[in-house]
Amino acid sequence: MSTQSATSPTRRFAWLSRWPMFLWLTVLWVLLWGDLTLANVLAGAAVAVLLLIVAPMPAVGYGGRINIFALIYLLVRFIVDVLHASIQVSAQALHLGRTPHGGVARVRLRSESDLILTLVGVFTSLVPGSIIVEAHRLTGTMYVHVLDLGVTGGADGVRRIVLDQEKRLLYAFAHPDDLARAGLPRRRWWGGGRTEDDR
Repeated sequence: MSTQSATSPTRRFAWLSRWPMFLWLTVLWVLLWGDLTLANVLAGAAVAVLLLIVAPMPAVGYGGRINIFALIYLLVRFIVDVLHASIQVSAQALHLGRTPHGGVARVRLRSESDLILTLVGVFTSLVPGSIIVEAHRLTGTMYVHVLDLGVTGGADGVRRIVLDQEKRLLYAFAHPDDLARAGLPRRRWWGGGRTEDDR
């Protein structure tokens, strides 16, 4: 009886209940390839299904709420950051201007949420010229490699950029109580003003 229950249709198709993760993995695949085509979407969907069946990830708790205005601001700023960084990386690739000097900066996030940590890593890595080389879940610490520290304002500039990204994500997805624990005012979703931690 136990063998039958272990292979029951309910368990076998349990991954279907993880459709938000399926959608996220598919979108992430398309973003990484940078080309919105039917073939890319289908390939991303196939990879997402394979990952959910072969290597199911533990569920990440989410007790926040979505602020639609902060979410729109987050996406608009992200697009602007990607375009701006793309121009900078292109100029460096064409040897226009100064020689880039890369480096790694250590950033300690305010939030203790696994979801926010993951999203900060994804959004930061999708901006050309920067990538997360290491992340510590227990301490909320990230090590970010950038192509040119001079453009970002050194290690302090990298920290400010990543913490601003985290701030926008918190305002878009976090519960007001989580904002308070992170030391952020509730009505500053547009990113104006800084907390003591930012200085």
